[in-house]
This record gives sequence, C-alpha cells and structure tokens, in this order.
Amino acid sequence: MPKEKATTRKAAKGADKSVGKKKKDPNMPKRGLSAYMFFANDQREKVREENPGIKFGEVGKVLGERWKALNEKQKAPYDAKAAADKKRYEEEKAAYTAGGDEEEDEE
Repeated sequence: MPKEKATTRKAAKGADKSVGKKKKDPNMPKRGLSAYMFFANDQREKVREENPGIKFGEVGKVLGERWKALNEKQKAPYDAKAAADKKRYEEEKAAYTAGGDEEEDEE
C-alpha cells in the first residue's frame, strides 16, 4: 500500500509542474551579469589553456579560487562592467514592461 501512495504523489507533483508553468517570453530582456561572471568569461579560456584536460567542474573551482584571490582594485573593472550591464538591463526591462502594458491595452 505505501508504494501506491508514493507513485500517486509523484504523478500529482509532475502534473502540477507542467500545468502551472508559464512559457518564457523570448522578447524579455536578459538579466545583467555579475562581476564574477564577467571575470569568469574573461578567464575561462586561460584556465583551460593552462590546464589541458581539466574537467568542467574543476574549471569553476579554479575560477572561484582566482576570484577570491583578487583584491578590490583588481575586481574594479569587472564591477564597472557589472554596473553597466545592470543599468542596461533595468533600461531594457523598463522599456519592455512599458511596451507590454501598451500591447495589452490595445487588444
């Protein structure tokens, strides 16, 4: 009897996820990248060149260690890029939400 409850519960959870999930709007602006992500994108190829045959997860570990080793002065360019990207995202989001409201009113 406990097995029947477990299978019923799993089916109900799977059904709930597929029914209530909205489709993502492809026109929605992409979120801004963090300073760490700008750093990782910049350094990823260097890490792979320095460590041939390195596994995917190990690349992330090395990047994380290098990020932690940086001081504030070394992180500043990445922080500036992140701030600019955040501003870009907020502007695109404002334009997207303003445009989305107008489209709904017209229909």
